[in-house]
Amino acid sequence: MRTSKPLLGAGPTAAAAAALTLALAGPAAAGPGISVSTTGSTVSVTTSACTQVNGSWGTASLLTSSQTSFSQGRQTALSGTASGQSAAWGDVAPGTYTVIVMCSNGNPAGTQSVVVSSAPSPSAVSPTASPSRGVMGGIGGGSQDYGTVTLVAGGTLVGTGLLATAWYLRRRSRPRHL
Repeated sequence: MRTSKPLLGAGPTAAAAAALTLALAGPAAAGPGISVSTTGSTVSVTTSACTQVNGSWGTASLLTSSQTSFSQGRQTALSGTASGQSAAWGDVAPGTYTVIVMCSNGNPAGTQSVVVSSAPSPSAVSPTASPSRGVMGGIGGGSQDYGTVTLVAGGTLVGTGLLATAWYLRRRSRPRHL
């Protein structure tokens, strides 16, 4: 007959794993980023990440797939208020573009790719989940910004799974002990 021991040590171990997960999760990504939308051949971008410096909010640039830097694209100044700024480009030819917003303080607000098709309907033009140049690491465009609670919950689940796996493997390696 097999005797089992109560799992008294599992509580502190689980608490330590949860604390470690919280420490590794770190703070959530700062800044709201940008939102790109299209209507027909017009591409527009909005953000609330910029602050006004010397009367300017910043600049937005629309780059084609062959352009690689902010200064090569069609640039336009951001306009708006402290709660939101925007810029727009008209008569945009069909193709894949990258929208980059630089605030007047020199900080980037975000980057996002967009595909403009030849159809003039608003549903034919949409931001893509897979940019033509691959996933762009860094600010925006590559992932959705999840809140701290979601990140902590996911990290806790991963940590709990690792602890359960280690405990199970340890238990299997010693068949006569718990």
